[in-house]
Amino acid sequence: MEPPSAGGGAAHNTTHKFHPCDEAVIATNDDASDCKRGAVRLGYWKDDYIGYFVRNQERKAPEINRGYFARVKGVEMCVEKFLKKTAGNCQIINLGCGFDTLYFRLRDTAHQVKNFIELDFPTVTARKCYTIKRNKALLAKINDEDGEVRLSPTDLHGPNYHLMGVDLRNLDEVDNKLQQAEVDYTLPTIFLAECVLVYIEAQNCKNLLKWIAQKFQAAVFVNYEQVNMNDRFGDVMLNNLRSRGCSLAGVESCLSLETQTNRFKDCGWSGARAWDMVQVYDSISSSERQRIERLEMLDEGELLLQLFQHYCLVVAWLGVAFQDLDITVEDLMSSLNID
Repeated sequence: MEPPSAGGGAAHNTTHKFHPCDEAVIATNDDASDCKRGAVRLGYWKDDYIGYFVRNQERKAPEINRGYFARVKGVEMCVEKFLKKTAGNCQIINLGCGFDTLYFRLRDTAHQVKNFIELDFPTVTARKCYTIKRNKALLAKINDEDGEVRLSPTDLHGPNYHLMGVDLRNLDEVDNKLQQAEVDYTLPTIFLAECVLVYIEAQNCKNLLKWIAQKFQAAVFVNYEQVNMNDRFGDVMLNNLRSRGCSLAGVESCLSLETQTNRFKDCGWSGARAWDMVQVYDSISSSERQRIERLEMLDEGELLLQLFQHYCLVVAWLGVAFQDLDITVEDLMSSLNID
């Protein structure tokens, strides 16, 4: 069996119109996965599973590695606080999951969840399904003695893990897939999105966020994305992405931390707060920061500062149970993947 191609095929079989820039958006998964794999190899954090999905050889700049460290750490601080608050009686829904390995890393910890659902373009999920199917170490994490793993070219269903190909702009399709994954709309749910909403047209994004707010009773949305995109550095970032065929259809929500939080508040979410990555990085324990800063030397910190100022972490919530979830971290909290 040949692995599915990176650019063709399955995504065109969805019932939703395939947009011209979708191929370029899909390619951003490979870029992000390569960067994460490179940082893991250098010891920024521990991930025993990313190597199954990508074979990174090219060394990235230290600023890129530190940026991805802050990205991964920031998202996982929120996930860990949510898991502690719910004691595992919850669901995780990873939107635009790419080759993210959080499910497999969670299986190696004391944290367990009722259901873990991953959604992305069928082109991406086909490749992820193929990789999982041919690696027993991955399948063993999904399967258990009482369950079975069901596979199709683009979808995978295990006892409490579901990976499915879907276009997030098609809410009927999203609803259908979530029902296949036995989603529980009454269970506390955390949604994760890393540079996903920015590629969705504004109206489609509003429809998705409103739909989630109407369907789920208690939820958190953790969104990592660009911010401050209306200055010169933001223009450079935009032009770089456009040169690769990516039009940031949702960039209007990325102009400030306020526009980022308003995106959720305007769609029926109870509240939201946001931090740029300077603040997120500063919230990481000093011992962790000192450890990773010894891995590589920066020639000068200006570029890293600019990168941190142009990405952010947003936490939105439905109901009152999770309104106190923030980015402050205790020294001994890192049990997901960062030693």
